Amino acid sequence: MAGRDGERAVVRVLVDAHGETYAHEAGIALRNTPQPLYRLLVLAHLLSARIRGSVAVATARALHEAGLRDPRRMADASWQERVDALGRGGYRRYDERTATQLGEAAELLLDRWGGDLRRLRAEADGDAGELRRLLQEFPGIGPSGAGIFLREAQAVWPEAAPLVDAKALQGARRLGLPEDPDRLLGLAGRTEPAVLSSALVRAALDKEVVEDTLRRAESR
Repeated sequence: MAGRDGERAVVRVLVDAHGETYAHEAGIALRNTPQPLYRLLVLAHLLSARIRGSVAVATARALHEAGLRDPRRMADASWQERVDALGRGGYRRYDERTATQLGEAAELLLDRWGGDLRRLRAEADGDAGELRRLLQEFPGIGPSGAGIFLREAQAVWPEAAPLVDAKALQGARRLGLPEDPDRLLGLAGRTEPAVLSSALVRAALDKEVVEDTLRRAESR
């Protein structure tokens, strides 16, 4: 399917079928308030490991169900409680190291920013690069984790938007779409950048998403 109309059709099908953000999939009603932002930080941590996204999402849900939904509860939980919750989500390969990192990250958030990521945002003072740097101070959050957090948080932190990162552009390439963020955003129309980026990332990670999208777009 060639031309701009064809590209627009591919983007429309992709977003309609695969545009769920990872935060939404994990049951996070994302708002600019402390608990949803913290849960997103944990999800970004989990997603940044070499593990299936579905396992990371299930583990984020398991941590929430275990009551580990804010930094105080995460910090106060025992290491074994964190390991057990990670295991229930299927996050077994990295459970011991991640249990330690989650505890340390919660302590840092409490000590430095009062448990509120909005204070970290205020410290960055509207600078997306500084946001990325500060996020990487959390144990277990490297460049990939910071990127995942900002990719989703751009829905409530406008200074991070529009963000269509390298992983999303990889998905665009697999779909035969332009690897230019501005062109992709133009093709997506009023679709929120966070939704477009999530859909493109799913295409980057799963060839079945690519095949399904192209098949549906071709049949329109």
